[in-house]
Amino acid sequence: MADLIISLLQKEIEQEAASTRKMLALVPDDKHDWKPHEKSMAMKQLALHIADIPSWPKLAIDTESINFADSQEAPVYNNNADLLAIFDKSAADGAEAMSRTNDEFIVNGTWTMFYGDHKIGTLSKYETIRHSLSQTAHHRAQLGVYLRLLNIPIPGVYGPSADDSMGV
Repeated sequence: MADLIISLLQKEIEQEAASTRKMLALVPDDKHDWKPHEKSMAMKQLALHIADIPSWPKLAIDTESINFADSQEAPVYNNNADLLAIFDKSAADGAEAMSRTNDEFIVNGTWTMFYGDHKIGTLSKYETIRHSLSQTAHHRAQLGVYLRLLNIPIPGVYGPSADDSMGV
């Protein structure tokens, strides 16, 4: 089957996006500066990072590298509607890029991370896309902890959550 990897990744990306959007929809507008620990990101920063991750496949497909020393202009949001709009654009950008690539390109192409002249590492484009999915799950789970600590009910992601009605 041609481009089996792409079709499997597209399905996974779509499923993760649906779960992520449910979680981002719960970010309260009055808790942007809240964080559970002094070393933690503020909720607004964490939510924005999560909203941006679905665009990473586009970055992996359309570029050869990133240099974290270069200025990265982050989108600005002031409320949950803005956050969801950023997420929706990010997810659409990532999905569009996936629709125009193929297995051979993502398996054989590489993507490198730099900080200034220091090379952090090189991954295949496939590994970069998979990394974005892992980052989504990781940071979405962090957001779940933030929301739980604020007594905001958590939706199920890979099945029902303790807050979902399970008929018991």
